[in-house]
Amino acid sequence: MTKPLHVGLIVPSSNTVMEPDFHRQLGQVAILSTTRIFLESVTREAETRMLEDDLPRAAELIRTTAPDLVVFGCTSAGALGTLAHDTAIGSKIEKLAGAPAITVLHAVLSQLRVIGPRKLAVFTPYIPDLTSGVASSLAEAGFPPLKAAGMGIQVNLDIGRVTAAEIVDFVESQIEGTTPDCIFLSCTNWRAIEAIEPLHRKLGIPVVSSNQAAIVAVGQVSGLPIKADSSALPACSGD
Repeated sequence: MTKPLHVGLIVPSSNTVMEPDFHRQLGQVAILSTTRIFLESVTREAETRMLEDDLPRAAELIRTTAPDLVVFGCTSAGALGTLAHDTAIGSKIEKLAGAPAITVLHAVLSQLRVIGPRKLAVFTPYIPDLTSGVASSLAEAGFPPLKAAGMGIQVNLDIGRVTAAEIVDFVESQIEGTTPDCIFLSCTNWRAIEAIEPLHRKLGIPVVSSNQAAIVAVGQVSGLPIKADSSALPACSGD
């Protein structure tokens, strides 16, 4: 028997979506260990405190499980500054946890580099400040969104309660009058993986979500054949 992959997951304490997504996609090929960092309100101030007060201890705790790699599960916290800010989060985790780290934001950017969108649209459950932060990070990486819209939800438990059908309806209501060639659904606590297939079927364009991209990145780092709905991610032809 070969040793199963051991994935460490660091998530905000009020996140109710990322763990189930990971267990559904990775449960047959990996062991998952989770450490939580305190967050109830999804704001810049609360996420900054989360990173400063709780992340170092969480990385040390996850180290005690001897993970093969660690995933930092918060897209918006990675986008609070420049891309160097997100890189620094990954570096801190690697140092304290003693294992390679994957940040969701960098996983998403890796997906977008494969797709090559020219007219990206990003949708989030966030308040405007955090939606703008994600859009800025995408622009810095060479993917300036032609549309960025958020639901304006601040309580993280409420974000986790949004259904996939509500995500699809929100995207369709916001996309009217635009012609994106790719959609990014940002947030690890949003049931966006479930919205990928219906949106791809309706719109006929690639759809990326935070958790989907992170799961694919786990497969790339580990060498395991993990796709996580990547059938909905064809490369853009671009006119």
